[in-house]
Amino acid sequence: MSLFVTLTRSAAVAVMLAAASPALAQLAPTDEQRQAAVEIGDALRYGHYANIDFDAQWSQEAFQRYLDILDNQRSYLLRRDIEPYRHLEEDMDQVLFEGDLDEAFELYNRLNERHTDRLEWLISRLDEGLSFEFQSDERLEVDREEAPWVSRESELDELWRKRLENDALTLSLADQDEEQIEETLRQRYEGQLTRLEQTESEDVFGILMAAISSTIDPHTGYLSPRQSESFDIQMSLSLEGIGALLQADGEYVKVASLVPGGPAERAGVLEPADRIVAVGQDEGEMVNVVGMRLDNVVDLIRGPKGSTVRLDVVPAQAVDMTRSHIVEITRDTVSLEDQAAQSEVIEVERDGEPHKIGVIDVPTFYVDFDAWQAGEEEYRSTTRDVASEIEALKAENVEGIVLDLRNNGGGALQEANSLIGLFIDRGPTVQVRDAQGRIQLYGDTDAGTLYDGPLTVLTNRLSASASEIFAGAIQDYGRGLVVGADTFGKGTVQTLNELSHGQIKLTRAKFYRISGESTQNRGVEPDITFPSLIDPERIGESSLDNALAWDTVQNVQYRRYGNPEDFIPALTTRHQQRAAENPNFRYLERQSTLARQLREQHTTVSLNREQRQRELEAQEAEQLSLENQRRRALGMPELDEWLDARMDNVSGEPIDESEEEDEEMPVDRAHVLEAAEIMLDYTHMKNAQRMAQR
Repeated sequence: MSLFVTLTRSAAVAVMLAAASPALAQLAPTDEQRQAAVEIGDALRYGHYANIDFDAQWSQEAFQRYLDILDNQRSYLLRRDIEPYRHLEEDMDQVLFEGDLDEAFELYNRLNERHTDRLEWLISRLDEGLSFEFQSDERLEVDREEAPWVSRESELDELWRKRLENDALTLSLADQDEEQIEETLRQRYEGQLTRLEQTESEDVFGILMAAISSTIDPHTGYLSPRQSESFDIQMSLSLEGIGALLQADGEYVKVASLVPGGPAERAGVLEPADRIVAVGQDEGEMVNVVGMRLDNVVDLIRGPKGSTVRLDVVPAQAVDMTRSHIVEITRDTVSLEDQAAQSEVIEVERDGEPHKIGVIDVPTFYVDFDAWQAGEEEYRSTTRDVASEIEALKAENVEGIVLDLRNNGGGALQEANSLIGLFIDRGPTVQVRDAQGRIQLYGDTDAGTLYDGPLTVLTNRLSASASEIFAGAIQDYGRGLVVGADTFGKGTVQTLNELSHGQIKLTRAKFYRISGESTQNRGVEPDITFPSLIDPERIGESSLDNALAWDTVQNVQYRRYGNPEDFIPALTTRHQQRAAENPNFRYLERQSTLARQLREQHTTVSLNREQRQRELEAQEAEQLSLENQRRRALGMPELDEWLDARMDNVSGEPIDESEEEDEEMPVDRAHVLEAAEIMLDYTHMKNAQRMAQR
């Protein structure tokens, strides 16, 4: 029996917004913005790391980027709306270097009118009482970024009819009744309309400058006076927030990364690439944030320490936007104590004998700058805390140490240098090249090492910046192994420059390993690779548009401490044998492959309820089957719903090794345990080689 949904509203309440709303204000650039554009142009021309040629090709790319930001799904503007401004394809240099912003603003105003008309069109359909039986054989194209601009408004009407039907079907599949569906859609469309009416010229200027700067590299950008207060457009919420880094992803807000030790990470309810579709406070209605500006979403999520925020989240691995669930996070601040390095001892059994391997978790590269600058002797820092943990592990007589840099997004460069110094006896650590080609060499100047035993560094896709410098140096020095996944690839340095109006964050330099290889774009490739559920096509430098390329400079002279590469073939063979028998590794491998396949297949969605339900159930059945295969192999209870696996797999809680009957093992924990196994293999192989050479 098909579901029949009728969207109605009382005639007494139904008022056409087009008649009630005042005409949209025509936004125009201010003199301050014109001057700021010229200053941004000068900064890009004379201060950016890359040697930018502001030629016809750049102008064309900048104009196309502007169109993509304005209407990336080709769903508002018609071809005739764009044609009067096509000459900007050749004139974007005038927009930037002469502050000639008027026509770019006019194009935005046209987009704003089209957007307003479309929202009023949707609301009018709700007022008329649209009906959907969800029985058609039609499908809706999910991604129209490459679609051509349409010529007729009737073509957009057809697209939006399907979108409206899909919005209603999505809510219906999420178990909303007719009244709830109408109220949710009305709230969504009216909210978007209200936000459009509140658009200011600064918003348009920000979009235009973002289009221009992002043609050069993804980390260069204009910050308005308001955005400057948050330092980064991605908006770190570590100050009385949830401790997450967010970024825009089309109409959605996506989790880019979690702040180590922050409320979201501690709660274990968010992961990178999760999408947030609604935000609520302790009490009251959830506010739909689909289509909302990033900074407005951030404002909703921020709040006083100790208060609760509710987020409606679509998991990164979900194949349909209907599969959302609400999580609660208590807002808090993040202290140095929350981000401090911690260690544990893992016992690995071989031939019936236990062997101790130390693991040090390093969430970030931190230093208490205030205490350091004040000359306090006992200030907190990553290096000092790791040194304490090393001493504790040495007292436990561990046979090797694993340094866990997973999810470590970087931090203080000086800490990366000094941390490397715990494992080498003086030497260079990283090269920094500026726009003029001058290279500055950083290094460890302290004699001696704190730990000269076997070492392994564990990385994942969210290991970035200073983490990559550390992992790359350990690899180059032959000081230890790197295992896990390719790192993020953030190998550039940014500075904030003041403008007469706002600021510009400018890429000024690039990191290079002592071997001469850049960490930019490619990151650090591990010696032994682990499967991961973090999709490198969605997270990482190489996933960002116009990321600067990988390249090399001259290597520097440095002393190698060993040749771990000699052992990698044998270590890899042993690892693969264990991984083939490890339910968690088999799950990770198969799940990452399945997620990629589903993403490639999921280019359209059915508007037929029964067909949509069948497709969704088939996709989730595959995911559930993989999860339950893992659980059966571990002796764990099977699940009835795939989404129930979410909390188990991202918990990240340490396993209590003393509870032998507890065989539950979050998949992330499998990486740590396998790194310890590899560490023990490596230790034994080195010992055997040393004995043979005597």
